[in-house]
Amino acid sequence: MNNSGTIYGINGPVIYLKGETALKMSEMVHVGDEKLVGEVISLDSQTTTIQVYEETGGLRPGETVESTGAAVSVTLAPGILNNIFDGIERPLEMIAQEGGAFISRGVSVDSLDKTRKWETHLTVKVGDRLTPGTIIAEVPETRAILHKCMVPPDVYGQVVSVVPDGEYTIDETLVVIELRDGSKKELTMTQQWPIRVPRPVHHRYSASVPLVTGQRIIDTMFPIAKGGTAAIPGGFGTGKTMTQHQIAKWSDADIIVYIGCGERGNEMTQVLEEFGELEDPKTGNPLMDRTVLIANTSNMPVAAREASIYTGLTLAEYYRDMGYDVAIMADSTSRWAEALRELSGRLEEMPAEEGFPAYLASRLSAFYERAGMMQTLNGATGSVSIIGAVSPQGGDFSEPVTQNTKRFVRCFWGLDKSLAYARHFPAINWLTSYSEYVGDLSGWFTDNVSPKFVDYRNRLMTLLNQESSLMEIVKLIGGDVLPDDQKLTLEIAKVIRLGFLQQNAFHKDDTCVSLEKQFRMMDVILYLYKVSRKLIAMGMPMSVLKSEGIFERVIAIKYDVPNDNLQLLDMYKKDIDDFYNNVIAKNA
Repeated sequence: MNNSGTIYGINGPVIYLKGETALKMSEMVHVGDEKLVGEVISLDSQTTTIQVYEETGGLRPGETVESTGAAVSVTLAPGILNNIFDGIERPLEMIAQEGGAFISRGVSVDSLDKTRKWETHLTVKVGDRLTPGTIIAEVPETRAILHKCMVPPDVYGQVVSVVPDGEYTIDETLVVIELRDGSKKELTMTQQWPIRVPRPVHHRYSASVPLVTGQRIIDTMFPIAKGGTAAIPGGFGTGKTMTQHQIAKWSDADIIVYIGCGERGNEMTQVLEEFGELEDPKTGNPLMDRTVLIANTSNMPVAAREASIYTGLTLAEYYRDMGYDVAIMADSTSRWAEALRELSGRLEEMPAEEGFPAYLASRLSAFYERAGMMQTLNGATGSVSIIGAVSPQGGDFSEPVTQNTKRFVRCFWGLDKSLAYARHFPAINWLTSYSEYVGDLSGWFTDNVSPKFVDYRNRLMTLLNQESSLMEIVKLIGGDVLPDDQKLTLEIAKVIRLGFLQQNAFHKDDTCVSLEKQFRMMDVILYLYKVSRKLIAMGMPMSVLKSEGIFERVIAIKYDVPNDNLQLLDMYKKDIDDFYNNVIAKNA
């Protein structure tokens, strides 16, 4: 058997080879005269099936398929950050220099710059025993991130020689080690890793630390843990991408991996332009210094769209192994599932619900299960958090991708088109959303924010649920017939909705809010509720309470109290006490 074959049949991005070959499952191959990139996805004694990551127009039977001898892998080394790749880690900037604005077929460029010299500080010495994950060198990759070059996960040995500190390319030998069998191995900055294989770790921690995003409805109502998973489902125009942008900009993750999977080209262009101009609030450097973008737009081949998710995930795991907290924004997993469906149809597999393949659930599960907070092989702690957008057709959350995603994520931020059309952003519906991390993170909130934090959050949720029940009555018979205590519930719920849950991404003090400010805002709202209930119990009508304008003042806290002057919040309790005294004095 030889390690090449001849094309027998072509069906879109799927090609067939006749007869037995020496190709292996998941092996990367070069297809045809133009050397298109492909991957073996099915093998039997008669036929080999390959999916091609590039446009197959013009390919014909009889052309040769050559093996590369390796699985579809990514190159891991300094130079990943502040870069934009396609779905199989080809840098789009390099492709543009070679072939113009459109990606030409068969284009072959190095994933990372092999000529650039990096300032390198070696961290091992001759005689050291190295185990998988040991850091051998440190490279300032960007102004924000120190790149830690590690021993590959399957290598053990003793250091024989080390180069001095200096400037080196990613392929130059830094360390030579003697393996257990007596042979020598040269270690460089570069590793290759197959995208479909999770990188090994020492062990997984349970969720205990929140990923703080600065978005009140997320951090307070439906928090996500570092190493957690979340889904953002929503119809067209509900703000999935913008919610992910806000999390990417403001969350306390060290590194952002943004995967544009099958999204519109103009949307990806907006991401590229915005991220290039944004200043990192943590460091003052450009946000791109700690960001990597995987751009696989809707007009690119579907097979590469399917691979792009795994490419981004593998890059994230690599930085996690250095001890960083990485957040993945996958936009959108629905387009990824559609790529699976198209390829499954080409392969003539038996379709399941709505034409999706029967293995849709297991693929989604395998993707989200690669998230987590881990102890890495070198003893550091790092995490990969996955936030996946879901784009159900027509906003129907009962479709298979949304339903299967719900099974595997612990955070569900359901976007509501009626909220979006009412300009209420983030348009996360507090009645259909949930987070299973609230209990896991309560200890952290108690220790780092306030022992009352989770209790206040639960009280706000109770009021919002009561409002929902009361609104059913209001729709039937009108609000005037409600007793004053129920009218107060509706008024306080309105304060919570407009003053707390709604957030303005374009306001300097409202776009990102600290947990302390979030807690103190809840404290003021609940204090207003407590004082107002006292007045209602004394027989004061709701119309009198509303005439004082205190509810509007509390709603405006989010704009009126700067993030760097939270002491102003103490004045609001005094205002509420004055409101109480004024009402009693006027109606004595």
